[in-house]
Amino acid sequence: MTHPSEPENITEPAQLRFLRRLVTTLTVIMVGGVLVVIALLVIRLSDDTSAPRLPADITLPDGATARAVTFGTGWLAVVTTDDQILILDSETGALRQSIQID
Repeated sequence: MTHPSEPENITEPAQLRFLRRLVTTLTVIMVGGVLVVIALLVIRLSDDTSAPRLPADITLPDGATARAVTFGTGWLAVVTTDDQILILDSETGALRQSIQID
């Protein structure tokens, strides 16, 4: 036993030192990975180029009521309640094509 004013020098076993360094390294890697994932999500979700462009005004033919809408590159499709698909220009809203569903 040593005197209380003198610190004890306890040597750390090699396996314990390896385990401590391994846990510290893995913690740093995990924190770095979480930061990378957060950065990628922020970059991806703030990108406006993937958002569909909508015309300011969409006019459907008389009596047509929209049931569903889907977007494509340069066009949008409106499915009506009378089983018709209307393909509209995404910039102007003009009717490009009308398809009747049998």
